[in-house]
Formats: sequence, structure tokens, C-alpha cells
Amino acid sequence: MSLVDDAARYAVEAHAGMRRKGAGMPYVLHPFEVASIVATMTTDEEVLAAALLHDTVEDAGADPDDLRARFGERVAELVASETENKHPELPKAQTWHLRKEESLERLAAATDEGVRMLWLGDKLSNLRSFARLVKRDGDKAWRNFNQSDPAEHYWYYRSVADLTRQLSATDAWQELDALITLVFGKESQ
Repeated sequence: MSLVDDAARYAVEAHAGMRRKGAGMPYVLHPFEVASIVATMTTDEEVLAAALLHDTVEDAGADPDDLRARFGERVAELVASETENKHPELPKAQTWHLRKEESLERLAAATDEGVRMLWLGDKLSNLRSFARLVKRDGDKAWRNFNQSDPAEHYWYYRSVADLTRQLSATDAWQELDALITLVFGKESQ
């Protein structure tokens, strides 16, 4: 079995029964979309496997050591680059900005290009969902999230776009940049 096939099976099992916030679709569709986006930028199986697994630790409770043993050090590190410290001792809404700042610091410090590809794929998939929700529900769409201020989401997505600008020649980055303008009504910087 290939690394990607094994990661796909693991993601399906880890996200079984989960639903995406706001849209309500089966959660596992998100990591598959992320992997599809990442596949437009690379054929690196470790990066593609990490795309499929990127939320298994943070959102499905998978053990990072299990990922490391099953998929290797690099895949585990790529997943870790996308895994937030949820600060479970505090309410999620209170930690939103802190969690995003900590994550952006990891992205800025990354030396593996696969990290940027993974982040770009994940954030593009998320922003596609946001765009659909905002189109359907208008400003009410933001109530589905721990952070309901669109300005905070704009800051975060603009920061991700800026930190992945090395990939600006890709269709994925260009779509992310265009969706930031569409969703938040602000031009690229």
C-alpha cells in the first residue's frame, strides 16, 4: 500500500462521523480537498499524506507518535506544523487570536516547502467553505465560528497569503488571494 493510500484510510477512520462546522458536510471531505489542492503543486507523497492527515491530531485526537511510527518523521512534522495548541484550559473564543499567532510563527519559521504547500491547501479549502457560507448566509455566517469578527479572519488569511507568497505562481495561491478579496472585500496587498 502506498503512503498516500494508507494516509487516506487513516484519515477516513480518524474523521468517521465528524461534520464540518458551518456547512455540516462530512469532515473527511476537507482533508481530501486539501490533498487535491496540494497535488496541484507537488507529487511528493509525504506532503500529500500530510495533507490527508493534517487535522487528525488537532481535530480527531490522533496520537502524534502513532503518526510518526506509521507515516515517518517528515509526515509527522508536516502535520505538527498545522496542529494548533488549543489551550484547553481556556474558552476557544478567548484563545483564537493567540492560537493563530502561534501557528503563523511556525509557518514563518518553516524551512520545508511542503509546510507552505500544506498550509496553502488547508487555508484555501477553508476559505472556499467560508465563501460559500458568506454567499448563502451573509454576515450571519460568521456566527458559526469561535471567532465571529470577519476582520480577525481577514488578518489571519492575509497573513497566510503573505507567508506563502513564494507559491504565488501557483493556481492555489492565486485563488486564495482572489478569495480573500471576494470574502472580505479587501484588495490584495
